[in-house]
Amino acid sequence: MIVEILTPDKTLFSGDADVVTLPGTNGSFQILKNHAPMIANLSKGILSIKSATEKQQFEVNGGLVEVLKNKVIVLV
Repeated sequence: MIVEILTPDKTLFSGDADVVTLPGTNGSFQILKNHAPMIANLSKGILSIKSATEKQQFEVNGGLVEVLKNKVIVLV
């Protein structure tokens, strides 16, 4: 699935991922390929992106995530 992490100033990440772990307001949750469409608020915590070859982590102070048709857009 395609993942984009966007800030008002720049794009922090854009690429393919197998699993995205996000800090939700009610606890962390994961998004996998073919996830149902959703929009959720994020709280302060660690956002993790895992692909077949690497794992990246970003510290976020809250934001919003949208999942639609195997595309994950994170606004932080």
